[in-house]
Order: sequence, then structure tokens, then C-alpha cells
Amino acid sequence: MVAPPDNDVLWARALHVKHNGSPALSGVSLGVREGEILAVGGPRGSGKTTLLQCLSGQLLPEQGEVWFNSTPVHTMGPLTRERLRRDRFGWIDPAPVLVPELNAWENAALPLMLRGCGRRAAKTAALEWLERLDIGGCARKRPHDLLQAERQRVAVARALVPSPTVLFADEPTAPLHRADRAHVLRTLTTAARSHGITVVLATHDADTAALADRTVSLLDGRRVNTVHLPPVTETEGRAACSLSV
Repeated sequence: MVAPPDNDVLWARALHVKHNGSPALSGVSLGVREGEILAVGGPRGSGKTTLLQCLSGQLLPEQGEVWFNSTPVHTMGPLTRERLRRDRFGWIDPAPVLVPELNAWENAALPLMLRGCGRRAAKTAALEWLERLDIGGCARKRPHDLLQAERQRVAVARALVPSPTVLFADEPTAPLHRADRAHVLRTLTTAARSHGITVVLATHDADTAALADRTVSLLDGRRVNTVHLPPVTETEGRAACSLSV
């Protein structure tokens, strides 16, 4: 094994994963720099979620390597990977997965309390993020009393509360309307930059990807290069129109 570059907080080499015999990732390699917001683009089924699961240690690749801060994740045992996810990583699902018995602030504070943080300090941090996401008034409501968009904001707050080293966001605004989506994404990206959080963001939405520092694209489990065509000049446009008549 060869250790990754020092300035890459995450690094993957030649990842291969199959789901039910079909390739989900085929030789994908990439590096993510510290503090970078990286968008992983591509249509549904292109392997975006699988890649995030491998990078975060949720899924071990059948072949290939994953490194976090020069430590090999792919050789870690299950308990070590679980501690890594708890202590250093945050995760946002496309649909919110909240604990139904806990209210909104308790759900948001859960990662801190699992780390041993006192209840009062955890509550203060959770309420701060709920306010930033414009759902401070829902702090005492349980998930079944919240709208879908409110539940997703609680899930976003839960991921940000512990200030993770890396935040993995898998289509984090999928259930939100356009106005809500823009606000949540601004909060997410602003928080990441102000707290030095590295973000790996899976999305098929071009507007969402535009907020990232860099985009890599997947298609059928492989990295692809986007070809940018030169803009059509007015003269060329008229010529094309005349030819099509």
C-alpha cells in the first residue's frame, strides 16, 4: 500500500463494488482535500451513494483502498470503523431518519450525547443549529409532528452539531422545495467553510453541484470527464439556422 498525498483528507484508489452481481463502482479513484466541498455528480444509479458509503467506511469495497488522514479505512475492523463514523464523520440521508421517541433538539443533539457531551451543552449546540435552519420553534416537537421539510432540516442540524471532520451528504435536499433547498444549502456550505468541514456531496442537480469547489462525475460506476463545448457565436448560430431551414 502507498499512503495518499498529505493534503488529501480522503483518498480512494481503484474502488470496485458489486450489488447483486452488477457493478456499482468500477475502478473509481479520487482525492478530497481538507476543507474542500466536493460534489459527486451523475444520474440516479451511477454509483454516487455507493461511493459515499465506501469513503465513509459504511461499506468495504471488494477491491481498492480508502484512506482517511493517511489511515487505511479499508483494513479497519467493524468497531474501529463505527467509532470513526461516530467521532469524525457526519452523514445526511436523502430522506430524514430520526429517532421517533426523541424531540427535534434531542435528535439534533444525539451525536454529541453519544460522544459523552453533557446534556445542557449538547442542547445548547442543537438549539443553535435548529435556529440557523429556521426551525427553532420546532425544537420540542417529535418527528411525527413535523413536516417532511422540517424533519430533513433536523437531520441536517444533527450532522452539523458535532462539527465533523468530514460531512457526507447524499442528496441532502431531495425532499425540499426549491426555496427551502436554497436556504439549507447556503447554511450547509457556509457552516462547512466557517468550521473547516470537508464535504462530500452527492447530487444529480446542477444548481446544487455549482455550490461546490469541484465536481467529479460518475456514470455507470465509473468516473467520467465532462466535455465543455465552446459557446456558439452569433455568426455560427445564424449559419446553423440557415442550414436547418
